[in-house]
Amino acid sequence: MLGLSLREISAALKQGQVSPKELCQKCLSLIKETRFLNAYITVAEKKALQQAEESEKRYEKGQSLGILDGIPIAVKDNFSTAGIETTCASNMLKGYIPPYNATVVQKLLDQGAILLGKTNLDEFAMGSGSTDSIFGPVRNPWSYSKQYREKRKQNHHRADEDSNWLITGGSSGGSAAAVSAFTCFAALGSDTGGSTRNPAALCGLVGLKPTYGLVSRYGLIPLVNSMDVPGILTRCVDDAAIVLDTLAGHDPKDSTTIQDSVGPFILPILKDVSKLCIGIPKEYNAPGLSSEMQTLWYKAADLFESKGAKVVEVSLPHTSYSIICYQILCPAEVASNMARFDGLEYGHRCNVNVSTEAMYAATRREGFNDVVRGRILSGNFFLLKENYDDYFVKAQKVRRLIANDFMKVFNSGVDFLLTPTTLSDAMPYLEFIKEDNRTRSSQDDIFTQSVNMAGLPAVNIPMALSSQGLPVGLQLIGRAFSDQQLLTVAKWFEAQVQFPVIQFQELMDNCQAFFQHEKMASVSLK
Repeated sequence: MLGLSLREISAALKQGQVSPKELCQKCLSLIKETRFLNAYITVAEKKALQQAEESEKRYEKGQSLGILDGIPIAVKDNFSTAGIETTCASNMLKGYIPPYNATVVQKLLDQGAILLGKTNLDEFAMGSGSTDSIFGPVRNPWSYSKQYREKRKQNHHRADEDSNWLITGGSSGGSAAAVSAFTCFAALGSDTGGSTRNPAALCGLVGLKPTYGLVSRYGLIPLVNSMDVPGILTRCVDDAAIVLDTLAGHDPKDSTTIQDSVGPFILPILKDVSKLCIGIPKEYNAPGLSSEMQTLWYKAADLFESKGAKVVEVSLPHTSYSIICYQILCPAEVASNMARFDGLEYGHRCNVNVSTEAMYAATRREGFNDVVRGRILSGNFFLLKENYDDYFVKAQKVRRLIANDFMKVFNSGVDFLLTPTTLSDAMPYLEFIKEDNRTRSSQDDIFTQSVNMAGLPAVNIPMALSSQGLPVGLQLIGRAFSDQQLLTVAKWFEAQVQFPVIQFQELMDNCQAFFQHEKMASVSLK
């Protein structure tokens, strides 16, 4: 039941095969059983059950609100949720309860979706592994898949050894783990440089980054206002389209949203791709790209070509400057956004009373981790009067060149770009944390970040399992506001590759085995 698509579970609810309350209870129970994944920061059990009861009454009266009515979802903990703690995984906001819902959250609730809780992330979404949270790192459910465990045995690791589990990617790793572990049917993430697509690729999910301006950012606690986009994580492309159909459209509270009417995002079945032109950016053969990832990328290109699509090599010449550009623009906007957390109006406040300046400094030292403080310091340096033209202004000019690269390619007749999403499959935690946050982010967002610079839509589609038995995903990029066409092609690709998702019972068996092992270990330590 928990492995069904949105359409399938909606049909089951309408036919009375399961009630909204029963479905909600199943998900809540599974969240408890898989709590060692650390996917959730807050589980809103009481509110979720109340919403489920309301949904149940609507179904009894034949007054369902739509396809999402009664379906459990989760939301990354940097979206404001009325009456539910919103922390951004930071001491600065621990205990903060917003008085309002983010627009995307409200739209989901208006359609009857059940909000199970808030998911874990890198503090203030600054990271690419979901390992820099005050609540601890998120574990990838694929760490417990049968395929991966068997590969570990072959490499002479103990089957129950858990000292080096896999990261989820970030910063929306909690949302990715929640969906991948079947605790919810869809989840919201945020995507500033790849933070939805990156964990989707490592967790075997569809991860959609919509066109900038298609979905409201109101109520999303900002990282980089000019690049932030609410993202969608699901187990299939159709589900992503259903959620996007609910979220997309103008919001008077967000002046950057599109004024024109959009949707409906109903995906036709694409049978003929012979009229498509797929571009392969040569600059994406980047240092660090695993040979296995490169092979699967070329295999996917061959698949398109074998079905009649035109596949051409293209050039995005300023790609190599994207990460450097981002590492200037991101801290600059972070410095501006984080200035609001001063200990006066909301959030953490220290007990230093020597002076206002001392209170500011102590509050921010206690409230932010090293990563956030480092970006604030860098951003303020780039924004100094004597540095502004040399850093911030030049970075903005490079950003325009990056956007122009994409525009030229799409104007040349290319419909979509096909690229890797990540350099490789999921990395073991102990290996991942050897590098600092800044270095990790620059490496892991290399294929995704420039899309945010240009404001384009992109989606990760799971393609295959690596030699380690772990998910590998590829990215499709489209021109601005081609989201429906992008998802239509993604759905075709998904049908061709038939990615093997973790079977629910298999996941549960392995999770239960680990949980029992962990309990026994804790008993022996006592």
